[in-house]
Order: sequence, then C-alpha cells, then structure tokens
Amino acid sequence: MVPVPIPGTGVSPFTGLPGRLGPVLAVKIDNVQAARPHTGVEVADLVYVEQVEAGQSRILAVYSSRLPSKIGPVRSARESDLELLRQFGKPLLAYSGSQTALKPLIKKAPVFALPPEAAPGAFTRDRNRFAPHNLYLNPLKAQAAAPKSDGAKDIGFRFGPPPSGGTAVNQHTVRFPAATFNFTWSGKRRQWMISMDGKAYRTPAGIPIGTPTVVVQNVNVHPSRFKDRWGSVSPYTETVGKGTATVLRNGRSFKANWSRPNAQATTTFTTLAGKPMNFTPGQVWVLLTAH
Repeated sequence: MVPVPIPGTGVSPFTGLPGRLGPVLAVKIDNVQAARPHTGVEVADLVYVEQVEAGQSRILAVYSSRLPSKIGPVRSARESDLELLRQFGKPLLAYSGSQTALKPLIKKAPVFALPPEAAPGAFTRDRNRFAPHNLYLNPLKAQAAAPKSDGAKDIGFRFGPPPSGGTAVNQHTVRFPAATFNFTWSGKRRQWMISMDGKAYRTPAGIPIGTPTVVVQNVNVHPSRFKDRWGSVSPYTETVGKGTATVLRNGRSFKANWSRPNAQATTTFTTLAGKPMNFTPGQVWVLLTAH
C-alpha cells in the first residue's frame, strides 16, 4: 500500500527516521485468522501486540509519520490500551466499540476516543468480508475528527548502532496462549520477516511484511474485572513497572531491561550493562508477553 503523501520535517521519535511529527493515531486491529490479511499495518510507526480473551492476540498500531489510505479491520478497545497510551500524551484512539462497563474509563482517559458512532464518515464496511472482521478506518478523516490530538513526542525509544555482544539467531518464536508469532531474519531485506500462526504475514496484495526491530517485552498479565459478551475474562496487560525484554535486530538477539515508573513516564530499554538499548531505525514491533 502506498502511504498518503504528507509533507513534514523532523526525525520521528517512534522510528528514528525522517518524517512528519504528526498527530498520534492509535488503531485497535483485529488479529484472529479471519481478520487477515490486515490493511495498513505495514505503514505504522509502532505495532503493539497484546493478549485478549481466550488467549488470542490483538494489535494496537500507532501512526504519526505516515498514513495509509485505509486501516483495518478495526475492533474493540481494552482497558490495557488506556494505560499503554498515556505515554503518548493525548492521542487519537480509533476502535469499533468496547464493553459498556469500560466506557466511563475511556471517557476519563486522556485520549480522543473515536468509535464509529463518533465519526461515522471515517469508517466503512467491506462487503467482501464477513462481520465483525470488515470494519475499516480512513485515517485522514479520523484525524480531522480530532484536530487537537497530540503530536509525536519522545516515548523513550533510542535508535542507533547495536550494542556489542548478543547472540546470532535466524528466527525467534513468541507464543501467546492461543496465538504464535515467528520472526525470521532476512539478511537481504535487513528485516525480521513475520509469520502468524504458521502463515507468512502479508499485505492484501501478497507482499511479505517484515520489521527491522522486534521487542519482546515481558510484563505482568492478569485477569481484569471485565468480561466479553461470551463471559471470557479480559486480561489486563501492565505496561507500568519494570522487567526484562528480548530485542531482535541485525540478525542478533539481545537481553535487555525495561522501565516505566508511572503511566505518564516514557518506557526506556537498556542493555544488561545499563546503557541505552538502541533499536534499528524503522518500524518497531513490541510484543507484550506474560512473564
């Protein structure tokens, strides 16, 4: 997908690349097999993967420096998203709905909440796909509905040469209770090529998707007080605190630590020696996995 050309200057704090320091748009994206292939994820600055009900995974894609023409399929928000997004200031959060009990928390959170009923012109249904896996967002129309959302700012990421050491690896597997991600290093593309549940991750046009940096952030995941419509308890993923991480870049695996002392603070990643853990400039995938 060709991104919508948006002029701008500066170095993105999300990717370490020159780009527009534009409004932050976070989009909740369905990630069961019926929802794939996704549209527009390959253009995101950041891609967070988190656990949801029944051990499945869901994506929170963050955009600022570039925008695709369409993003989706869009699905519902979770309580964990509100804590994760506090470090972005007051971003725009596009989602397809939420549990009734969660709505007061979303209303109080520092986000511009954008479900379809708030901006119906920004969402469309793809008649070639089955509901609920067929709702898509027009990001330009979404941003027009929240013109005062905060622009990109430092969230703690650092970009530059890799640290010394690490372990040479060709692939790395990350498992959620009911979802599996595999990252295979391509020296030719200088990226970790992505597979989900045993299938190559591709755009709707069939182009393989990879990323230069993968962060496996070990966090606390515990049951929340919310349940979905079928009675499954929604897990809560804690992104405030500290812990360990594995960073994949340049065909090597590095052990790291992460720290975020409070919800307003940035998330810093350091080597075991306490120095900044640099990422490769470009899109970053962060998988929030249980200890």
